[in-house]
Order: sequence, then C-alpha cells, then structure tokens
Amino acid sequence: MLTHADLPFEPLSELDAAWGVRGHGRRLRAITEGARSLRARFAAMGTVVSVRSLPITTLLYPTKYAFWSAALSPAPFVPLTHRALLVQFRTTGALKTLLFNPTDVARARATPYFARLIERFGETATRWIAKSYDPLEVQLARLGVSPNDIDYMAFDHFHTQDLRGLLGTADGRLHPRFPNATLLAPQIEWDEWDALHPLQRAWYVADGKTGVRTERVALIDRDVTLGDGLMLLRTPGHTVGNQTLFFKTDRGVWGCSENGTCADNWSPLASRVAGVAAAARLGSLEVLINANTPESGADQYTSMTLEKLLVDPVPHAPDFVQMFPSSEVTPGVLAPGLSPTYLHHHLEHGTLARTISA
Repeated sequence: MLTHADLPFEPLSELDAAWGVRGHGRRLRAITEGARSLRARFAAMGTVVSVRSLPITTLLYPTKYAFWSAALSPAPFVPLTHRALLVQFRTTGALKTLLFNPTDVARARATPYFARLIERFGETATRWIAKSYDPLEVQLARLGVSPNDIDYMAFDHFHTQDLRGLLGTADGRLHPRFPNATLLAPQIEWDEWDALHPLQRAWYVADGKTGVRTERVALIDRDVTLGDGLMLLRTPGHTVGNQTLFFKTDRGVWGCSENGTCADNWSPLASRVAGVAAAARLGSLEVLINANTPESGADQYTSMTLEKLLVDPVPHAPDFVQMFPSSEVTPGVLAPGLSPTYLHHHLEHGTLARTISA
C-alpha cells in the first residue's frame, strides 16, 4: 500500500492548523482565513488540460436529506443523477488522467439503503426509476480514452462503493477494470470502513474493500496538489474522510463533491425551491448540507463554506457557485417543486488528449 509521499504530489499546508482548531465556531473562522491564502495560491496556477462529466446512473434519494428538510414538497424522494469526472492534467511535465467517482453501479446495489428500496418497491419498479447509461468503458472509448490510460481514481467519499471490481481482488477472481490506476483513498475513512458505526451502516457496502489488491491503493492523510490546476482537499463532515476535487478551467475554479445535491445547497438564500431560502434566513445559514449522515454536520457546514470560498461564481448566474455535485438533483414528475434553481447538467473543458481510436 502506498502513501501520498510515494506519488508526485505536492502537499498543501494552508488548512492544517485550521482543521485542528477546537470549537466549531472557531474552526469555521480559521478555515475561512486559511481558504483565502489557499485561494490566492490556486488562482496563480495553470489550468487542467481537460474535464468531461460522465453520467453513471440515476437514483432515488430522500428529499429531507437532499435539502436538509428545508424544501416544502409532498415528494418523499427526489431523483439524483450521479456522474463521474474525467480529468486530464499535467504533473512534473507528464500528462496524467484521473477518474473521479467511477462508481460500480451493479455492486452499489448491495448498499443497505438501496437494498431496502428494492425490497420496498420491487426490482422492476426500481429499475424503471433508475436510468441506464453506457458503462464508463464505453463512454471513455468514445472520447478516445482506454481503461489502461487511467492513472488515478478517487472518490469524494466511500458511500455506496464496492471497490473489488474496480481494483481487482488479490486472489485473482476479479480483474481490475482500470489496471494501471492508483486509488487515492482518504486514510481515515479507509480505516473506519473496517468497523462501521450503526449510524454509518446504511450507506456503506460493508465488505466493499475486502480482499482488494492494495498495491494500487495510496492512502492520503492531507491536502495535496495533484498537478497543474488540480487539488484534492479534505472536506470532512458528510463522512469522516470526505474529500473535494478542485480544478481550474478557462471558466475559473470548480469543485466537485456530494456535500450538496444541487447549486441551491451552496446558495440557499438565492434558491427558488419552496422553503429553502426561508429556512436559510431563519437559521442564518449560508449553506445547507446534504444530510443523510449525522456524523458531523457542523464540520460539513464548514467544509461547504471552504468549497464556496475556493470556487468561482457561475458567470451567467453569479448568485451560484461552480460546485459540481457528484450526484445532482434532477427535475422530474416524481419530485414536484424540487427543480433546482440552477442546474449544472454537464461539465466540459479543454481538448481531450486522445489515445485510442474512438
């Protein structure tokens, strides 16, 4: 098993002391101050080579979690569209490719939350609700990228993840889908996965990393710059090891995480979803967390504040910021009144370096 020291990444120290501050209010102020210096450093960097969002699946998600119980709607569930990101960047002069959130949909169905949903509504109904997209390998091939070209994989957190098909197993029964990829795993969450608390169990595949090939796993315990215009930062709260990918494009700085489920979570006072702005005003809240796990809501709020400070506003909708939710609320008849005020839909930047015939 590797660590960040075994990889050509530059550690970032601007937020180290801030995350160690005791007291949630003091920690929030310290993170806010640290974010300003980190923002200036990142703004001086170059851009990543290219970014593409790749749709993976849709899923039903409790409305009360998506909007922190603030949205006024009779719908108990809201559809989310889960997407991966393909990011090409340069580090020490070499072109590298990262696949962020390449969820194994078939194996994710073993997540207790989804298993109970299937039991409740039936296999046929849940398959009708879940939209199918081409496998990642097919989508990558259309872009001229082979599974062998993926240098790194990472997840914003390990909810619903089963890594055995992605990494392969040590006994050889499962071969890796991306054989040359190193998984960048937050050490604290990797370790916690071995002994889940009852409040965590609904969202983890309990044996999702059992028996995986660990020679391609790098445990990360700090903030790092992966290359030109690309950072992976600790954003704890939603899970203990939550991390956010930040990348700089020709439209400025973006972030990607599941701390929120749509742009309204990071800008609730500008939301037109009934109840959201009122709840934010009532609580004097500048963000609304995606609240399916009660591990540490205050830290998640602080992490979302950090994200909001580091990214740029949407140029044509400046009330909202360029935080790309890894699972975004999707308008539909199943969720009346829950269409986000602003939708990112898709993300595209730069020209992809093609390595195989499309």
